[in-house]
Amino acid sequence: MFLENGYDSYQQVDLDAQAASASPHQLVVMLIDGLLDEIERTRGHIAAGRLEQKGTSIAKSMNILIGLDSALDMENGGEVAENLHQLYDFCQMELYQASLNNDLERLTNVERVMANIREGWVSFGQHA
Repeated sequence: MFLENGYDSYQQVDLDAQAASASPHQLVVMLIDGLLDEIERTRGHIAAGRLEQKGTSIAKSMNILIGLDSALDMENGGEVAENLHQLYDFCQMELYQASLNNDLERLTNVERVMANIREGWVSFGQHA
């Protein structure tokens, strides 16, 4: 148990260090990676019947999506910001339905959408 807590602490320190030196594009990719990891945990919780942990994972995933959405510059972001807003909203609805119905297919939908958005951010970051 102690080793596991130590490892978790080490991972958090490493993540904090990465975030401190990351560009805005890298931060978005890190958030999306965290979301995708959390969705995978949600999948495991649903499969194992751990409903309380599933609820916690869904809430974490929703919070990440809300954070991503709130960072959008709707005034200056034009069509791209509006499209991302709609996709984040879609993902939140899918997570809600996944939680209500323990629906793994809804989680897959979110994973697909967010993997595509992640790919776009990674490409954009390489050209910026």
